[in-house]
Amino acid sequence: MKIVLTGGGTGGHFYPIIAVAQEINNIVSTERLAGVEMFFVSTEAYNEGVLFDNNIVFKKVPAGKRRRYFSILNFIDVFKTVWGILVAINVLFKIYPDVVFAKGGFSSFPTLVAARILRIPVIIHESDTVPGRVNKWAGKFAMRIATGFPDTLESYRKYADKVAYTGNPVRKELQHPVPEGAHEFLKLNKNIPVILVLGGSQGAEVINDNLMDALPGLVERFQVIHQTGESKLEAVKEMSHATLLNNKKKDRYKMFPYLNTLALRMAAGASDIVISRAGAGAISEISSWGVPSIIIPITDSNGDHQRQNAFSYARTGACSVIEERNLTHHIIVSEVQRLIDNKEDRTKMSKAAKAFSKTDAGSKIAREIIHIGLSHESA
Repeated sequence: MKIVLTGGGTGGHFYPIIAVAQEINNIVSTERLAGVEMFFVSTEAYNEGVLFDNNIVFKKVPAGKRRRYFSILNFIDVFKTVWGILVAINVLFKIYPDVVFAKGGFSSFPTLVAARILRIPVIIHESDTVPGRVNKWAGKFAMRIATGFPDTLESYRKYADKVAYTGNPVRKELQHPVPEGAHEFLKLNKNIPVILVLGGSQGAEVINDNLMDALPGLVERFQVIHQTGESKLEAVKEMSHATLLNNKKKDRYKMFPYLNTLALRMAAGASDIVISRAGAGAISEISSWGVPSIIIPITDSNGDHQRQNAFSYARTGACSVIEERNLTHHIIVSEVQRLIDNKEDRTKMSKAAKAFSKTDAGSKIAREIIHIGLSHESA
């Protein structure tokens, strides 16, 4: 059986694909399925080491973007997309997979078109509350549709017989925080509350800027672990140095460009509150940790999906939301203090986060992929 995985371009697409691939490998090993091969078809490998570790072969297929604003690149990328479709047809014809699993995004479009032309079964997963353009279109012919948020089911109500709310796949190694030894590893004081600020791999400039202004107020009572994003490290380093130059408690601020898997699990295990953007992947990881959170959605995300994600999660009681237009360093300090001072609220938020988490999402999707793949293989 051959399985094609497609999507990518961002970690929000790539790592849920890896979470599903890990579950496929687990099922293959446990149930001793022979001859199962996986291929990742996208514009870039994103993380070649992770693909190699999970026995996934990368196949490059170009794709053009369709931007929401006027750009001459929109015209040029039409030709790139057409070429990508032709390349994808050739790639899929040579592989001839039994099933295609797609996470959406512009990079998956040529592969999905090729799969439809070649009549290969398709399963899609929509991470956000608001479906992206590619997944909305692919829902018309996909055999199965999985959603990361319950609210997304409404967008696919016409396909009620093939859609299910599974939650968002999270890699198993990230699902469980590591509190043991976390304070020692991260050089933290066990008696002082910890705030974890996640800027994402690229860094969240609005959050970073406001956090710098909030630092003097925060370090008075709290310790701050800040993942700046590698591209923002130097700028944040300069700002934090200037902000805390003569502050006697400046050692309570811990800055990292990137937190690897172990460091992130330990940071989650040590943290009392997480501050993060509203990407579906980030919310899913935070909910699996069961940590109360302050979510700050991007104002102009595609389809306003980050705001929708944030408020969908907030309705469960697992987080509070600060919109960008209301974001100031005073608001950050005030909201952090409010939550730290109210243990009962944080306990409720923690329970709500755990209730929202679907740690079996990857397993459910993987089983359906294998089921459809085996059916197609034997047809």
